[in-house]
Amino acid sequence: MSIWFKPVTKELCQSLDKGMHGKGSLMATLGIEISEIGDDYLVATMPATPHHHNPIGMVHGGANVALAETVASYAANFVVDFERFYCVGQEINANHLKASRNGILSATAKPLHLGKRTSVWEVKITNAKGELCCVSRMTAAVIERPDKKSSR
Repeated sequence: MSIWFKPVTKELCQSLDKGMHGKGSLMATLGIEISEIGDDYLVATMPATPHHHNPIGMVHGGANVALAETVASYAANFVVDFERFYCVGQEINANHLKASRNGILSATAKPLHLGKRTSVWEVKITNAKGELCCVSRMTAAVIERPDKKSSR
């Protein structure tokens, strides 16, 4: 059974990548793309190129965190009724386990907790060889849209 509030498509993800004003986003800048949509997980990929490297030639830890937060944030927003709510990253942590220098990194987000006010997502990032490079956990805050709040 799917956890998504509505069906999620790659086309929807690509339209979100363009940003609110259609001028791009960090996803476009870093080359992050949603590559797989499962019933209870989301996968995003990012190339590991010199543009993603730190000064000593490996993927910058911040790039890993941006990849993890992207896939977890997309997933968190797809779980809620986006007409009434939106989700934002509230906390994220990451353990960098193996350096990456090239190839494609894949990040898989799965929920650990889906609540009314928060959701918690585990993200595992692997390299092209399938080796675990980074493990991250992100907490998303579920925020009611101001114009959709019920009157009390």
